[in-house]
Parts: sequence; structure tokens; C-alpha cells
Amino acid sequence: MKYVEQADEVWHAGDIGTMDVCKSIQKVKPFKAVFGNIDAPDIRSVYPENLFFDCEEVKVFITHIGGYPGKYPAKIKQLIKENKPQLFICGHSHILKVMFDKENNLLHINPGACGVHGFHRVKTVVQFEIDKKEIKNLAVIELGNRNSIN
Repeated sequence: MKYVEQADEVWHAGDIGTMDVCKSIQKVKPFKAVFGNIDAPDIRSVYPENLFFDCEEVKVFITHIGGYPGKYPAKIKQLIKENKPQLFICGHSHILKVMFDKENNLLHINPGACGVHGFHRVKTVVQFEIDKKEIKNLAVIELGNRNSIN
């Protein structure tokens, strides 16, 4: 929670797990999220599959199953083409990946995973700043071994 407290907002790319996670974060900071494939109907009824919004002057697109540059599912390719985000955040794979997509002129981020279930070995989150049109000071934060409770 110390990283939540440092943030202006918290954005979650799905596989939230329980509404308790959302409620804990919302008590501290504004929270935006999409549902993931493991999320139950209570989460799916509150959070959308795809989320589009502007943060300062940056168009943001968050979804759960999004692939990565060169490997986007057809539906995601179409949504990127139609909405032209500058920042695309997705989850699902639990594989930390930050890369620039030259073809679509966007920054792609998969923050990995910070839960105890999945294929990842280390729990991670990604922190960054948006200043007008600029995405800067991006940092990967390691939260310890997947099986550790911290």
C-alpha cells in the first residue's frame, strides 16, 4: 500500500481477484480498473472490459487481454486503430513488458503481476508520471517473490 499512497491514481489491468482489493485502494486513492479473466461477476459488473480515458493530454487504453506490439489480437488492433491511444496498458500474461510500439506510436505497458497466483516469479508494479503529453519517470517496482506476503 505504500506505493498506492505515493500515487495520484491507481490503474489496474484486470485479474483483480476480490472487491476487497478495490475497496482497499479506493479508500486511499482514485482507482480505475478493467476486469480480467479470473474476475467474478461482482467485479465484472463494476469494471469494464475496455477502458478509454484522457490523463492530462495522453489518451489511455486499458484492457486485460491485449497482447503486445506485433502480437495484438485482431479486436485490440482495431480498438487501437480507432482510438489512437498514446498509452496502452494490459495484463493477463503476468509478464512484465514495457515497449514502444512504433507502428501505432504508443507506449505499451504490461506491469506484470503483484498477486500470489500465476506464472510470474517476482511481484511487480509499474509507476510513472504523466505531465501534459509526456510519460516520464517510469519505474518498475519489485515487490518480492510471488510466494512472499509483503
